[in-house]
Amino acid sequence: MDDDSRTARWESGAALPLGIASLVYLASYAAHVLLPGLPGPVRVTLRSVQLLAWALFVVDYAVRWRLSGAGLRFVPRHWLDTVVVLLPLMRPVRIVRTYEAVQRRGGRPRLALHARVIVYAGLSAALLGFAGALSVYQQEHAAPHATIRTFGDSVWWTCSTLATVGYGDVAPVTPWGRTIAVGLMACGLALLGAVTGSFSSLLLQRFRREGDDEDVPRPPGR
Repeated sequence: MDDDSRTARWESGAALPLGIASLVYLASYAAHVLLPGLPGPVRVTLRSVQLLAWALFVVDYAVRWRLSGAGLRFVPRHWLDTVVVLLPLMRPVRIVRTYEAVQRRGGRPRLALHARVIVYAGLSAALLGFAGALSVYQQEHAAPHATIRTFGDSVWWTCSTLATVGYGDVAPVTPWGRTIAVGLMACGLALLGAVTGSFSSLLLQRFRREGDDEDVPRPPGR
């Protein structure tokens, strides 16, 4: 069995457990940030859950690196996976792989390419936005001269940033908050470009198909 088939089998089998672990990680992190008054043992449990989920991400990365046989070339080739291991809060964005794995394993028809791009981009934006809002709120709400004081403020700022609108009514003031902002800006541009490009391609295909139909000669008298 070659390395590619072994890697594909591993990814197919691990996609659903890792997807669940990603959501558990995000939920435990959200509880840790939004519920600061939780008892000490509960907070320790939440941290333990996060560490366990992160350990699963590291194991998955290490196994796929080993199966790839690419050596150090694996890191630049899978740069997003590398970033996710270093910043596990971004792991829920990879949840879109779970859908692909379940569809391939079940043998059911999948959505058309353009629909998948739009659905994946929307799901990624929602998960990334929620994770980004949590991170910015954690860094900003207690900072001096902060304008992001509540989680609602953070969600509003995240939505305007991902949408590349940027009203400027609230903005991060801490170094880490601004670093997160730069990442969200880049992700917002990438997601917007993916959706716009896919939608434009879909329209061009529709117009081309209609043009081809009009060029087909019709029998006389019809």
